[in-house]
Amino acid sequence: MRPLISPAELAAFPDRDRPVVLDVRWRLGGPPGAESYQEGHLPGAVFADLDTALAAPPGEGGRHPLPDPAALQRELRKAGVRAGRPVVVYDDADGSVAARAWWLLRWVGHPEVAVLDGGYAAWLAGGREVTTDVPSPEPGDIEVRPGAMPVLSADEAAALAREGVLFDARAHVRYTGETEPVDPRAGHIPGAVSAPSSEHAGADGRWKSPSELAERFASLGLADGVPVGAYCGSGVTASSVVLALEVAGHPEPAALYAGSWSHWSRDPERPAATGPERG
Repeated sequence: MRPLISPAELAAFPDRDRPVVLDVRWRLGGPPGAESYQEGHLPGAVFADLDTALAAPPGEGGRHPLPDPAALQRELRKAGVRAGRPVVVYDDADGSVAARAWWLLRWVGHPEVAVLDGGYAAWLAGGREVTTDVPSPEPGDIEVRPGAMPVLSADEAAALAREGVLFDARAHVRYTGETEPVDPRAGHIPGAVSAPSSEHAGADGRWKSPSELAERFASLGLADGVPVGAYCGSGVTASSVVLALEVAGHPEPAALYAGSWSHWSRDPERPAATGPERG
């Protein structure tokens, strides 16, 4: 399954073959995605909360640590996720939160998952049906087996920033240290490259083409054979860098520093670079 699916492609699935659809709308600072879901969602979509279903509780591991495998399996089965049945995930922003759900499903060994290109807005723009009905899906049977996507520890992220390319998916003003609204310290991992996740999508909210994304990453210093990874504030929007690289045709999955800056910045012994340079 390709990593992106258009609203037209999703709508064309016959009912008997329809993918599991997960609504993962979430916003830093609210309002809660569950409220948006209650106001309207794709037919058959099940809401999956980023904070409780797609992450472990915040703590030493950061603001959105990877979820406990057993807990994630319960949540995915409750949503009806099954082996061999495709999954489509969507949000109502730039696809970054949906990318987190995409990454998690890939991480636990479910290969048939795609992000809805353009998200909820693109679905509405096509005049397609939405509903307030909350489905009761048949429980799924997915077996969660973590490890199918590469992850980075803090030390590995630090090394990759020097020996390869480590993309920072946060807004550029957070990379430079001009502002830090949520984490203990401002700045970025020394050696990391600023690559805001907001630039993966065009003005219409749909993802840029493979060639456009490939050109973007090349302009940021990525070359053939160079190891690559990504981080962000809490491991959510960095997932969209992994997705964008796959869309761009990168041959291997990029590694994700799941704890990201919310984990790195908790340790005063770890350095923080500021300003527009890699440091």
